[in-house]
Amino acid sequence: MPATSFEPDAFPDGWGHRNLLDLERLSTAEIRLLLDTAARFKEATEGCRRKLSVLTGRTIVNLFFENSTRTRTSFSLAARRLGADVVDFAASSSSLSKGESFIDTAKNLEAMGVDAVVVRHATPGTPHLLANHLSVGVINAGDGPHEHPTQGLLDIFSIREHRGDLAGATVGLVGDIAHSRTARSNMWGLMKLGAKVILCGPPTLVSQRWRELGVEVSHDLDAIVPRCDVLNLLRIQFERQNTRPFPSVREYAHLYAMTKERLKRAKRDLLILAPGPINRGVEVTAEVADCPQSLILDQVTNGLAVRMGVLWLTCGSRGSQAAITAHGQQGRVV
Repeated sequence: MPATSFEPDAFPDGWGHRNLLDLERLSTAEIRLLLDTAARFKEATEGCRRKLSVLTGRTIVNLFFENSTRTRTSFSLAARRLGADVVDFAASSSSLSKGESFIDTAKNLEAMGVDAVVVRHATPGTPHLLANHLSVGVINAGDGPHEHPTQGLLDIFSIREHRGDLAGATVGLVGDIAHSRTARSNMWGLMKLGAKVILCGPPTLVSQRWRELGVEVSHDLDAIVPRCDVLNLLRIQFERQNTRPFPSVREYAHLYAMTKERLKRAKRDLLILAPGPINRGVEVTAEVADCPQSLILDQVTNGLAVRMGVLWLTCGSRGSQAAITAHGQQGRVV
């Protein structure tokens, strides 16, 4: 695919961070800038299919300590679409297996001249720790159940493509809220853009304490379906659970799966999202996953656009200059 011409200076100002660690601490303007930048890259690359050369000479490291298919591949493709080189780091075959510390491994990678580290780890706060020890950009690709900022951004981007402004929209996040980093990133981003957020699932997975953050909590999917403009159906994360939070998968599907019958009671323009991997017959039935209202495959494409935007803003030419200045003056995580 030939490289497409593109003028990066057409982007508006407003991004001064060298890292993307979470959405909780970003301003509404910064979230809008991330989304607008992703939209520009999607347009410039003709739907994320063509290449640009705005990050030629840069090197991105995927530092993944948990299994991943979509996120790792999406970051790799996004970097290559922008002309960057990509290194996929395998923890199992690295010096970590010989006793080297996580920080020392990362510093060695930095010493090789990389420009950004994309990190996924099972321990919450790991990207923040890394950002305190490195001078290159750190992008959080998921830290335990804490946050997954680019997933939240791509979900919101997909909604915005179809609805425009999110102010006043009602978005239901359904499923395993207790263990979902995607739910947390969605919640922060959606609320900052003016959407009403409803968290829905079994009481064992959706605590009433969430209300303290300004969201609505429900344990009855049938009650909220007619009110929602968007439903984001989250996977049950059995790998993060010490005990089974409900009697059976069949019972969960009966109470909380989005089915054709529930879709009939929803708004006609309801949007369906699911940040894979989707478990057909558990969180969503096949008819709903493949229905016209489903944005599930759009989310995958939009993940490339969002990650291109994030990579450009955090380690692009102007973004790097702002990061160097901020790091030199403040000596702290930005």
